[in-house]
Amino acid sequence: MRWLVLFLVLVNIVVWYGAEALQPPPVSGAVGAGNLPRVASLKSEAPPEPPEPASDAAGAAPVQAAAAQSQPEPPGLACVRLGWFDSREVGEALVASQPLADEVGMVLEERVRELPSFHWVIIPPQPRPVALKQFRGIQRQGIDSYLVTEGENRNAISLGLFESRSAAISVLEEKKGQNLNAVLANFPRNQISYALVFKAEPDLAEDLVQAVEAGRGSNFDFIEINPCEGVATAEKSP
Repeated sequence: MRWLVLFLVLVNIVVWYGAEALQPPPVSGAVGAGNLPRVASLKSEAPPEPPEPASDAAGAAPVQAAAAQSQPEPPGLACVRLGWFDSREVGEALVASQPLADEVGMVLEERVRELPSFHWVIIPPQPRPVALKQFRGIQRQGIDSYLVTEGENRNAISLGLFESRSAAISVLEEKKGQNLNAVLANFPRNQISYALVFKAEPDLAEDLVQAVEAGRGSNFDFIEINPCEGVATAEKSP
Protein backbone atom coordinates (compact mmCIF):
# COMPACT_ATOMS: atom_id res chain seq x y z
CA MET A 1 0.00 0.00 0.00
CA ARG A 2 2.78 2.39 0.79
CA TRP A 3 4.47 1.62 -2.56
CA LEU A 4 1.25 2.38 -4.40
CA VAL A 5 0.97 5.82 -2.85
CA LEU A 6 4.58 6.57 -3.67
CA PHE A 7 4.01 5.48 -7.25
CA LEU A 8 1.00 7.80 -7.66
CA VAL A 9 2.91 10.73 -6.24
CA LEU A 10 5.69 10.19 -8.76
CA VAL A 11 3.17 9.94 -11.60
CA ASN A 12 1.58 13.27 -10.59
CA ILE A 13 4.99 14.94 -10.46
CA VAL A 14 5.87 13.68 -13.94
CA VAL A 15 2.52 14.77 -15.40
CA TRP A 16 2.76 18.22 -13.82
CA TYR A 17 6.30 18.93 -15.11
CA GLY A 18 5.49 17.43 -18.51
CA ALA A 19 2.41 19.61 -18.99
CA GLU A 20 4.41 22.72 -18.05
CA ALA A 21 7.18 21.84 -20.50
CA LEU A 22 4.71 21.38 -23.38
CA GLN A 23 3.19 24.89 -22.99
CA PRO A 24 4.32 27.51 -25.75
CA PRO A 25 6.68 30.29 -24.65
CA PRO A 26 4.99 33.44 -23.51
CA VAL A 27 4.62 36.23 -26.16
CA SER A 28 6.20 39.63 -25.41
CA GLY A 29 3.65 42.23 -24.63
CA ALA A 30 5.47 44.84 -26.74
CA VAL A 31 5.27 42.66 -29.83
CA GLY A 32 1.73 41.70 -29.14
CA ALA A 33 0.78 45.31 -28.89
CA GLY A 34 2.04 45.83 -32.47
CA ASN A 35 4.77 48.33 -31.52
CA LEU A 36 6.81 47.67 -34.72
CA PRO A 37 8.77 50.44 -36.45
CA ARG A 38 6.68 52.09 -39.16
CA VAL A 39 7.78 51.93 -42.80
CA ALA A 40 7.88 55.73 -42.97
CA SER A 41 10.36 55.83 -40.07
CA LEU A 42 12.76 53.55 -42.00
CA LYS A 43 13.14 56.09 -44.91
CA SER A 44 16.03 58.55 -44.68
CA GLU A 45 14.68 62.02 -44.20
CA ALA A 46 16.16 64.59 -46.61
CA PRO A 47 17.20 67.89 -45.03
CA PRO A 48 14.68 70.63 -45.71
CA GLU A 49 15.58 72.83 -48.73
CA PRO A 50 16.30 76.43 -47.85
CA PRO A 51 13.53 78.73 -48.96
CA GLU A 52 14.20 80.51 -52.26
CA PRO A 53 14.58 84.24 -51.96
CA ALA A 54 11.52 86.04 -53.04
CA SER A 55 11.89 87.48 -56.53
CA ASP A 56 10.82 91.08 -56.67
CA ALA A 57 10.32 91.23 -60.42
CA ALA A 58 8.41 94.46 -60.16
CA GLY A 59 11.21 96.21 -58.30
CA ALA A 60 14.20 94.81 -60.26
CA ALA A 61 13.61 96.77 -63.46
CA PRO A 62 13.40 100.18 -61.79
CA VAL A 63 16.65 99.50 -59.91
CA GLN A 64 18.46 98.54 -63.11
CA ALA A 65 17.03 101.51 -64.93
CA ALA A 66 18.16 103.83 -62.17
CA ALA A 67 21.67 102.37 -62.33
CA ALA A 68 21.79 102.80 -66.10
CA GLN A 69 20.60 106.38 -65.88
CA SER A 70 23.17 107.19 -63.23
CA GLN A 71 26.02 106.42 -65.66
CA PRO A 72 26.95 109.51 -67.70
CA GLU A 73 26.75 109.19 -71.45
CA PRO A 74 30.11 109.37 -73.24
CA PRO A 75 30.52 112.60 -75.17
CA GLY A 76 30.36 112.49 -78.97
CA LEU A 77 33.63 112.02 -80.79
CA ALA A 78 35.18 114.69 -83.00
CA CYS A 79 36.54 113.74 -86.41
CA VAL A 80 39.71 115.67 -87.24
CA ARG A 81 41.54 116.28 -90.54
CA LEU A 82 44.77 118.26 -90.91
CA GLY A 83 46.46 118.95 -94.22
CA TRP A 84 48.23 119.12 -96.49
CA PHE A 85 51.55 117.22 -96.66
CA ASP A 86 53.34 116.98 -100.00
CA SER A 87 55.29 113.93 -98.83
CA ARG A 88 54.11 110.71 -97.22
CA GLU A 89 57.38 110.48 -95.30
CA VAL A 90 56.76 113.85 -93.64
CA GLY A 91 53.27 112.80 -92.54
CA GLU A 92 54.41 109.39 -91.24
CA ALA A 93 57.18 111.01 -89.21
CA LEU A 94 54.67 113.39 -87.66
CA VAL A 95 52.32 110.50 -86.75
CA ALA A 96 55.22 108.59 -85.19
CA SER A 97 56.04 111.60 -82.99
CA GLN A 98 52.59 111.66 -81.36
CA PRO A 99 52.33 109.41 -78.24
CA LEU A 100 48.53 109.06 -78.57
CA ALA A 101 48.53 108.33 -82.31
CA ASP A 102 47.53 104.66 -81.88
CA GLU A 103 44.92 105.43 -79.22
CA VAL A 104 43.01 107.86 -81.47
CA GLY A 105 43.64 105.93 -84.70
CA MET A 106 45.76 108.65 -86.31
CA VAL A 107 46.55 107.73 -89.93
CA LEU A 108 47.46 109.38 -93.20
CA GLU A 109 44.80 109.98 -95.83
CA GLU A 110 46.01 110.12 -99.43
CA ARG A 111 44.13 112.26 -101.91
CA VAL A 112 44.67 113.39 -105.49
CA ARG A 113 43.98 117.11 -105.54
CA GLU A 114 43.19 119.14 -108.63
CA LEU A 115 45.21 122.33 -108.39
CA PRO A 116 44.76 125.56 -110.35
CA SER A 117 46.11 125.26 -113.88
CA PHE A 118 49.47 126.71 -114.82
CA HIS A 119 49.78 129.15 -117.71
CA TRP A 120 51.77 127.52 -120.47
CA VAL A 121 53.63 129.31 -123.26
CA ILE A 122 54.00 126.82 -126.15
CA ILE A 123 54.49 126.55 -129.86
CA PRO A 124 51.45 124.46 -130.91
CA PRO A 125 51.85 120.80 -131.93
CA GLN A 126 53.25 120.12 -135.42
CA PRO A 127 54.22 117.00 -137.36
CA ARG A 128 57.11 115.43 -135.52
CA PRO A 129 59.82 116.08 -138.19
CA VAL A 130 58.83 119.76 -138.34
CA ALA A 131 58.68 120.07 -134.55
CA LEU A 132 62.12 118.43 -134.16
CA LYS A 133 63.73 120.76 -136.72
CA GLN A 134 62.26 123.87 -135.08
CA PHE A 135 63.14 122.63 -131.59
CA ARG A 136 66.83 122.17 -132.57
CA GLY A 137 66.88 125.70 -134.07
CA ILE A 138 65.47 127.19 -130.86
CA GLN A 139 68.02 125.28 -128.79
CA ARG A 140 70.87 126.71 -130.90
CA GLN A 141 69.59 130.22 -130.06
CA GLY A 142 69.99 129.45 -126.37
CA ILE A 143 66.25 129.71 -125.67
CA ASP A 144 65.08 127.57 -122.75
CA SER A 145 62.64 125.05 -124.22
CA TYR A 146 61.70 121.35 -124.42
CA LEU A 147 59.80 119.13 -126.79
CA VAL A 148 56.51 117.70 -125.48
CA THR A 149 56.48 113.93 -126.07
CA GLU A 150 53.06 112.85 -124.74
CA GLY A 151 49.49 114.02 -124.11
CA GLU A 152 47.19 116.08 -126.25
CA ASN A 153 50.00 118.62 -126.88
CA ARG A 154 52.45 116.01 -128.10
CA ASN A 155 55.10 117.49 -130.46
CA ALA A 156 54.47 121.00 -129.13
CA ILE A 157 57.46 123.05 -127.97
CA SER A 158 57.22 124.39 -124.42
CA LEU A 159 58.73 127.82 -123.81
CA GLY A 160 57.76 128.22 -120.16
CA LEU A 161 55.26 127.23 -117.47
CA PHE A 162 54.01 129.91 -115.09
CA GLU A 163 51.75 130.10 -112.08
CA SER A 164 51.22 133.82 -112.66
CA ARG A 165 49.20 134.75 -115.71
CA SER A 166 50.85 138.16 -115.97
CA ALA A 167 54.29 136.52 -116.03
CA ALA A 168 53.14 134.12 -118.73
CA ILE A 169 51.79 136.95 -120.90
CA SER A 170 55.06 138.85 -120.53
CA VAL A 171 57.07 135.84 -121.79
CA LEU A 172 54.55 135.25 -124.58
CA GLU A 173 55.08 138.79 -125.92
CA GLU A 174 58.83 138.29 -125.70
CA LYS A 175 58.71 135.07 -127.77
CA LYS A 176 56.50 136.61 -130.38
CA GLY A 177 59.10 139.38 -130.68
CA GLN A 178 61.59 136.60 -131.54
CA ASN A 179 59.38 135.51 -134.46
CA LEU A 180 58.13 132.42 -132.63
CA ASN A 181 54.49 131.49 -133.21
CA ALA A 182 53.88 130.98 -129.45
CA VAL A 183 50.46 130.83 -127.82
CA LEU A 184 49.12 130.72 -124.25
CA ALA A 185 47.54 127.46 -123.05
CA ASN A 186 46.31 125.99 -119.77
CA PHE A 187 48.40 123.29 -118.12
CA PRO A 188 46.10 121.18 -115.90
CA ARG A 189 47.81 119.67 -112.91
CA ASN A 190 46.97 117.25 -110.13
CA GLN A 191 48.93 116.65 -106.98
CA ILE A 192 48.99 113.73 -104.55
CA SER A 193 48.70 115.17 -101.05
CA TYR A 194 48.32 113.71 -97.57
CA ALA A 195 46.29 114.68 -94.51
CA LEU A 196 46.22 113.45 -90.92
CA VAL A 197 42.88 112.01 -89.78
CA PHE A 198 41.82 110.73 -86.35
CA LYS A 199 38.90 110.57 -83.90
CA ALA A 200 38.94 111.74 -80.29
CA GLU A 201 36.84 113.40 -77.63
CA PRO A 202 36.49 117.13 -78.38
CA ASP A 203 38.84 118.37 -75.65
CA LEU A 204 41.48 115.78 -76.53
CA ALA A 205 41.07 116.58 -80.23
CA GLU A 206 41.90 120.24 -79.59
CA ASP A 207 44.99 119.28 -77.59
CA LEU A 208 46.20 116.89 -80.27
CA VAL A 209 45.74 119.49 -83.01
CA GLN A 210 47.95 121.90 -81.06
CA ALA A 211 50.53 119.15 -80.47
CA VAL A 212 50.63 118.25 -84.17
CA GLU A 213 50.95 121.92 -85.17
CA ALA A 214 53.83 122.36 -82.72
CA GLY A 215 55.51 119.20 -84.07
CA ARG A 216 55.24 120.41 -87.65
CA GLY A 217 56.50 123.89 -86.91
CA SER A 218 54.24 125.54 -89.48
CA ASN A 219 50.58 126.14 -90.16
CA PHE A 220 48.35 123.74 -92.04
CA ASP A 221 46.42 124.59 -95.17
CA PHE A 222 43.27 123.55 -93.32
CA ILE A 223 42.12 122.17 -89.95
CA GLU A 224 38.74 120.44 -89.73
CA ILE A 225 37.18 119.43 -86.38
CA ASN A 226 33.63 118.20 -86.82
CA PRO A 227 31.27 115.88 -84.88
CA CYS A 228 31.65 112.34 -86.19
CA GLU A 229 28.59 111.01 -87.97
CA GLY A 230 27.21 107.62 -86.96
CA VAL A 231 29.03 107.36 -83.60
CA ALA A 232 26.85 105.29 -81.27
CA THR A 233 26.13 106.59 -77.78
CA ALA A 234 24.75 104.77 -74.74
CA GLU A 235 20.98 104.52 -74.65
CA LYS A 236 19.04 105.19 -71.51
CA SER A 237 16.95 102.37 -70.11
CA PRO A 238 13.21 103.02 -70.30
